[in-house]
Amino acid sequence: MAMNSRPATRRTVLAAVVATAAGVAGAPPAYAGGRAAAKAGRDASKISMRTWSRYRDWAEGKAEGVRAVNGNRPSIVFERPQGTAEYKDPHTGESATWEYATWTSPLHKSGVPAGEVITSWNAHTPKGTWLRIELHGVYSDGTKTPWYTMGIWTAGDGKDVPRRTSVDDQTDDKSSVWTDTFAIDDLADGLRLVAYQVRLTLYRAIASGSKPAVWRVSAMSSDVPDRFEVPASKPGVGRGVELDVPPYSQEIHKGQYPEYDNGGEAWCSPTSSQMILSYWGRKPSAEDLSWVNPDYADPQVCHAARHTFDYQYDGCGNWPFNAAYAATYRNMEAVVTRLGSLTDAERLVAAGIPVITSQSFIETELDGAGYGTAGHLMTVVGFTKEGDIIANDPASDDNDAVRHVYKRRQWENIWLRTKRKDADGKVKSGTGGVCYLYFPTSLTEKQRRVLKSLGVL
Repeated sequence: MAMNSRPATRRTVLAAVVATAAGVAGAPPAYAGGRAAAKAGRDASKISMRTWSRYRDWAEGKAEGVRAVNGNRPSIVFERPQGTAEYKDPHTGESATWEYATWTSPLHKSGVPAGEVITSWNAHTPKGTWLRIELHGVYSDGTKTPWYTMGIWTAGDGKDVPRRTSVDDQTDDKSSVWTDTFAIDDLADGLRLVAYQVRLTLYRAIASGSKPAVWRVSAMSSDVPDRFEVPASKPGVGRGVELDVPPYSQEIHKGQYPEYDNGGEAWCSPTSSQMILSYWGRKPSAEDLSWVNPDYADPQVCHAARHTFDYQYDGCGNWPFNAAYAATYRNMEAVVTRLGSLTDAERLVAAGIPVITSQSFIETELDGAGYGTAGHLMTVVGFTKEGDIIANDPASDDNDAVRHVYKRRQWENIWLRTKRKDADGKVKSGTGGVCYLYFPTSLTEKQRRVLKSLGVL
């Protein structure tokens, strides 16, 4: 629930971890190798990213009915069905039988014994196809998790595919999945996830010959320290840089398409996503937008809300669903991760990459916002010469009002902390630096270097 005038646009985030586990007892003796996140200027010992996106990554995994394809954008592609499976859509009640093929990653040793893991993916799901993303792990006590469903994804939403959805009520009494996040249930006892693998199941209509594909799957594991406040950073390379990101307001969409999270007032995540896509020159086609009422301004925002909507969460704020939507555009890649410092955000902006951030706060904690929220997405587009934040805040009355300057110290703390107090003084959780990064496949050397240093490439 919103604390003040604005509705919550993202589920209340998980309680933060209390400390890093001491040791990894019970860990398997050997793991598949991976690209570890660099440790430059961040909480690197608390955040780790593993991505499978290169041809050799796909070749490492167990392919059953999929084929690894090399080229400008390596991927796995549905090649031969391995059988059929029936799926009953919990949101429509309809059942259908599908052909499927799978790819399973090797077991990967997490770069940090983790209290949380968030997966994200970039996929091509043509008409009549969809994807299930699963996570399986090894605890620090040597036991294993079940295969957890982290999302059922399709870019479409017609009658030819199931509803896009997260899956509730997944737990083994040691860990649970909360919408889009795997989390250890009791962090105080020291249990952590020390290794994991992902499984992708690609589905298509029987005998259709369709070729769903996956270009990227990432897993961000973290064990960010419990904190109400983070150390203040000094302005750095981002000072005086402002990116030309188009300003879109979610508020001008109030009452539009209420079937998608009660209409535009709750669309901070897809509105932010569409701002960044427009910055990179990507927009829906006229055909894509033909369903939108022509009287509505910024129809691309309505389109983003519809195609990020999670039918279980009943909202547009599923983090990986927004990233997956962004990656449906030409030569776009997207990932959900955490950053360890505001310095990292400055480095990204200085390289020309805006950052969509998730934060929660009461009105008195962020001067100039004029609202409080239990969860809100906005876009960091630059920094003043003094180092304050220039943010495109979609929770603004209209597009002209979207650009805000927020005090550096206030903004830094509400984004990076893991604990906070609400307006009634009750302890709540914070996101601990969660963000979305969207970028094209063609990058400058500077952009590639900063993304690589953060473990994204």
